[in-house]
Amino acid sequence: MTTSDSAPFPYAEFDGRPATEADLRIPAFLGYGHFTAMQVRDAKVRGLALHLARLDSANRELFERPLDGERVRALIRHALDGAGVRDASVRVHGFLPPDGTGTTVMVTVREPARKQLEPHRLLSVPYARTVPHIKRPGEFGQTYWARRAARAGCDEALLTMPDGTVTEGAIHNVGFWDGTSVVWPAAPALIGITMAVLEQELPGAGLESVRRPVTLDGLDAFRSAFLTNSQGIVPVRHIDDVGFTVDEDLMKRIRRAYDAAPWDTV
Repeated sequence: MTTSDSAPFPYAEFDGRPATEADLRIPAFLGYGHFTAMQVRDAKVRGLALHLARLDSANRELFERPLDGERVRALIRHALDGAGVRDASVRVHGFLPPDGTGTTVMVTVREPARKQLEPHRLLSVPYARTVPHIKRPGEFGQTYWARRAARAGCDEALLTMPDGTVTEGAIHNVGFWDGTSVVWPAAPALIGITMAVLEQELPGAGLESVRRPVTLDGLDAFRSAFLTNSQGIVPVRHIDDVGFTVDEDLMKRIRRAYDAAPWDTV
């Protein structure tokens, strides 16, 4: 939802005030930091506690200091008010300021993401991220391989280790269905918030959720596959030359499980 008084997108605030040119030099020239991305509807978010825990954990690892969740919530609310919206794509970034004290928090507000529904084709690529458990800006490798995948007629890159172990997509987590369980690759990767919410909700929907190693040469063991990120859950039709059944009933069950997760007020 937007209003006639809404600010132009993208809208950004630093520590609760509209971004200045000096503020924007921080991500432009001192990009060492971390972030989380969320879809906000009516000023509510699914998995808000998971987002706050991600930010705090990354901040402690990168900057050796906590990032208070209540402060983050207040900054998100302030940025939504500043943008004049209650529905949005929101990112919360943590940066080390030039003086090395505290944590500078940048909140960006953009249009709500449109749901992805069309089955995706993936191209496997030989790339594993450094420190993959931290979500951070400026991921050249992921962007490079995602663009290479697009030039090859694919929708996403599937990142793999030298031995063919599947880790994650360039901007997604990947899940597989073996006829009994949802299988998430047990490999170094970023655990996305949508994936984490599904791991909590799938058992209540009667779907077992497990983590175990997945390799490119073992993809034939799976009937179906799907991708998750903050923008939604989409089926996979192909990974390289391996085809998967687009199981609409399974996708409905997985999406219903995700939709059952509560919305948390920012």
